[in-house]
Amino acid sequence: MCGIAGIFHAETPKPVDPARVVRMCDALAHRGPDGSGVWTDHGVGLGHRRLSIIDVAGSPQPMHAADGRAVIVFNGEIYNFRELRRELEQAGFNFRTNGDTEVILAAWQKWGPDCLSRLDGMFAFAIFDLATRSLFLARDRFGVKPLFLAHLSDGSIAFASELKGLLAHPQLRRRVNPQAIEAYMAWGYVPDTHSILAGVEKLPAGHFWVLEQGRAPGRPQRWWDISFTERERGSEADLSAQLVHLLREGVRSRMVADVPLGAFLSGGVDSSGVVALMAEASASPVQTCSIGFDVAAYDETSYARQVAAMFGADHAERIVATDDFAAIDALAAMFDEPFADASALPTWRVCQLARERVTVALSGDGADEAFAGYRRQVFHHHEERTRAVLPASVRAPIFGTLGRLWPKADWAPRPLRAKATLLALAESGEAGYARGLSVTLPEARAALYSDSFAASLAGFRAEDELIALMRSAPGRSGLDRAQYADLMFWMPGDILTKVDRTSMAVSLEAREPLLDHRLVAFAARLPEGMRVRGSVGKYLLKKSLERYLPHDILYRPKQGFVTPIAEWLRGPLADASRGIATGSLAQTGFFQPQAIATLAEAHIAGRADHSRTLWQLLMLEKSLGQLGVTG
Repeated sequence: MCGIAGIFHAETPKPVDPARVVRMCDALAHRGPDGSGVWTDHGVGLGHRRLSIIDVAGSPQPMHAADGRAVIVFNGEIYNFRELRRELEQAGFNFRTNGDTEVILAAWQKWGPDCLSRLDGMFAFAIFDLATRSLFLARDRFGVKPLFLAHLSDGSIAFASELKGLLAHPQLRRRVNPQAIEAYMAWGYVPDTHSILAGVEKLPAGHFWVLEQGRAPGRPQRWWDISFTERERGSEADLSAQLVHLLREGVRSRMVADVPLGAFLSGGVDSSGVVALMAEASASPVQTCSIGFDVAAYDETSYARQVAAMFGADHAERIVATDDFAAIDALAAMFDEPFADASALPTWRVCQLARERVTVALSGDGADEAFAGYRRQVFHHHEERTRAVLPASVRAPIFGTLGRLWPKADWAPRPLRAKATLLALAESGEAGYARGLSVTLPEARAALYSDSFAASLAGFRAEDELIALMRSAPGRSGLDRAQYADLMFWMPGDILTKVDRTSMAVSLEAREPLLDHRLVAFAARLPEGMRVRGSVGKYLLKKSLERYLPHDILYRPKQGFVTPIAEWLRGPLADASRGIATGSLAQTGFFQPQAIATLAEAHIAGRADHSRTLWQLLMLEKSLGQLGVTG
C-alpha cells in the first residue's frame, strides 16, 4: 500500500522539476513511510511513497521494466500476482523482484490495457511508456484505491492518491466547485463524479486513461462493470456451497502478506464471517481488534468478544469516550474534501488500534452492497412491489399528499416513521431511492442556499446523477438497480473513501475480501429471494454462515459504528452549532446565515433533529478551512 503522484505534459512536453514531484509525494508520506522515489523524463515525472507489504526488501518504485521501456508507480495489492507471474514466465518474461509491481509491468507489456481484467486486487497505478511517450492510468474495479487528477494552468495534468498531493503543486487553483457542494449536501460526501475543487477530477472506478504526448487528452474509458441481468440457477444448498467457496477464496487470497496481518471485528455478520474464514485458513490465532464506546447504547464489544472467543482469536479492544469530538479537525485534514459520515471517527480509532499490532487488516466492507444488507435496500425492494401494482397516476397524489401531511418523527419507533416511505412511494423507484439516500433533501438544501449560490448551480441537482445511473443500470429489477447504484456510487464515494483515508492516515493497509470481484459478480446473479427474504437482507450470506456463527450474531438488528452527533451538537458542540451561522462558512456566501441559525437553534432546543445537516455544515466549514478556500 502506497501513495503515488505525478506530472504529465501532453500537448506540449516541458521539463518536469523533480522537486515539485517530491513535494507532492511528501504530502502523502503517511501512505508510505517506508521509502520514497522520484523519476523524471522529458515531459513526465512519477513519484512514490512506499508502505512495504510484499517483497519488503525489494520492489522499489518508481520501477523500470526489465527491458527499460516502461516505468510504473503503483498503489495497492495484486492478490493473484504469483499465478500471473508463472504465466508470464512461461511466455518468456524474466523477473528481478518477488513482488507484484513488476508483474503489473510485465502484464501491461504483454496484454496492454487488457491486462486489467487479469488483475485480482485493489490498485491505482501509472505506467509511462518511453517508446510511445504515453501515460497509462488505471483504477481498480470498485475504486478501493483513489486517484485524483488536475488540469493545471501550464497545460500539464497532475495526479495523486489524495487531494493533498495535488495541493502541494503551486499551480493548483483553489476554487470551489459549486456542484460538489450540492452533491456533498445531498450525500454527506463528494462522489467520484465531482471534486470539491474546480479543475480537479477523480479517475472513476473500473476506468483507465491513456494520455499521449503531442495529442490532446481524450477521456477515461471503462474497462469493467458489474451486471445484474443474469440469474443463477440451482437449489439453495447448491448456491450456498458456491457462495462459501467464493468467500473462502476471497479471504485466503487477501491473507498473503510478508508483514503482520489481522482483522477488524465489530461482532456483526460481515466482519465475523471474515474472521471465521481467516481462522479456518490460519495455523495461528487471528489477530482481531474492535472499538467500543463508554455508553451501552453505542457499544458492540460484547459481540466482538464472543466471536473472538469462538475462534480463539488474539483479540484487542479499546473503549472510546463518546465525547471524542476533539478529533474533528484531524478528520478534516485526513479527508481533504468534506466528509460527513460520522462513523469515520470510530473507524479511524479502530485503525489506530490495529496499527499497534499489525500492518494489514481485513475488513467486512462490501457485503451489504453486494448482497442487499442495507435496510434501505430491503424497504426499496418492497416499495417496488407497491409501485408495480399502483400506477404513478394513483401513487403520486395519494402518497404525495399523505407524505407531506405526515409529521416528521425521528424520535418515534421505526414503524411510525412513515413520512419518508410515503414520499418515496409518490415518486419513481429511482427518485424514491435517491430520496432515501439523501442526507439533506433537495427542499431542505434549497432553503439553506443563498440566491447567488443557487444560481451558480445552473439547475444541477445532485439526485439526478443517481437517478440516471439507476435507470441505465444493467439489471432486471428495482433491487438490482438500487444495489448497482450502491456499488458504483455510494460505496466508492463513502465507504471505501472512509476506510482508505482512516487506514492510510496511520499507515495501515485495509483489505476487503468481500469485494472479491468473482464473489460480487456471483452475488449480482443471485435471485432476489436469495438476497432479500421477507424483512431479512443478505439472506443467502447469512444462511451460508450459519455453519460458522451463532443465530444472535447473524440475525440481530444491524447497528454499525454509531457516533452520538445529535447529543454532541446539543451539548458540548452547541456553541459550534451556533457558530456556523457567523463563522467562515457564512462568509463564503454559499448559504443564508439566518437559515443556518434557525436550524441550529431548533436542534439545540430539541424541537427537531437537524444533527446530520449541522454536522455536514460543520465538516464543510472545517474542510474549506483546511483547503484554504473561503469562497
